[in-house]
Amino acid sequence: MRAVLTALALFHVASFANAQETGGASIMIELNTLQPAEGGCQLTFVTSTTHTRDIEKLVFETVLFTTEGAVERLTLFDFGAIPAHAPRVRQFVLPQLECADLGQLLFNGVNVCEVNGTEETSCATGLALTSRTDVELLG
Repeated sequence: MRAVLTALALFHVASFANAQETGGASIMIELNTLQPAEGGCQLTFVTSTTHTRDIEKLVFETVLFTTEGAVERLTLFDFGAIPAHAPRVRQFVLPQLECADLGQLLFNGVNVCEVNGTEETSCATGLALTSRTDVELLG
């Protein structure tokens, strides 16, 4: 447990450094792993925000591209609540998709961003995307 907390703390520090390097990004999303899952592919993301207030609900419209560049599908990724200055891990299973077939993932736009119970526009700007996998993140 201590190792997990240490890793999250290091991610948190790295996120702020990354935000400064990316011109003040307010939301950082890392595609951490891809794993075959029952009937599909599981994507694991690590995310954080430099917003001064908690994001109560964050949903992105995403486009999945095959390794050959064809659009595989459009979908929504509901990241849920993202507390201010605290990393969170989110997992999504994409049914009927082989992990090896996924080439790129485009964060096409913000579908929902709620802060203090109201729609917030700042989630649409300052997005920093990284990947620890062979899948390229675009946004």
